[in-house]
Amino acid sequence: MGQGEIGAKPAGRQAFLAKRPHERPRAADAPRIHAPSVVQEGASLGPGAVVGAFSFVAAGARIGAGTRIQGHTSVWAGVTLGEDVFVGPGATFTNVRRPRARFPRQAVTAEDWDQTVVDDGATLGARATLVAPVHVGRCAMVGAGATVTRDVPAHAEVVGVPARIVGWVCTCGASLGRSRPAAKAAKPSACARCGRTFHREGDGLREARLTSAP
Repeated sequence: MGQGEIGAKPAGRQAFLAKRPHERPRAADAPRIHAPSVVQEGASLGPGAVVGAFSFVAAGARIGAGTRIQGHTSVWAGVTLGEDVFVGPGATFTNVRRPRARFPRQAVTAEDWDQTVVDDGATLGARATLVAPVHVGRCAMVGAGATVTRDVPAHAEVVGVPARIVGWVCTCGASLGRSRPAAKAAKPSACARCGRTFHREGDGLREARLTSAP
């Protein structure tokens, strides 16, 4: 594998369909909130969202459809989670960069807080910490225990304290390999597990639409 190449040769349409991992059906029913969790009035939860036990969702937090929040997690005002985001147990969000107990933030709306945005399909590992303001790109993967202090590109895999890019991940979660940043990669990437292909976009990757077999 070349230094700038990520993953295997793209698969044809039939192989793509045969190998594609099972996807969870999108539930249209109301969000599920497991006791003794608390969701304040004014929080927004999309259809099929799940809030695990011993969690707290503040007024002004936004949680997209199909997102699953594991137990012992607090989601504050100023936090926006897209659709189908996975939040591991004990993940930590913040909404004030330099807090003081003696000088509380005079916030009127959710936008008055330091913002955390997690795009559709991203994963936050157990006990990951996101220090606002920060943006986690679409389908990015944040490792367990990582501390995110800067924006994470789409489909990047980050680990450590502070979090750093160590590789790239497919929409299905499979690794696309360890490589230098996507912006410097020589070739598009392909997932050996499901056949999805990707092209470079900005500092990250974007899934390419499969139109026909090669």
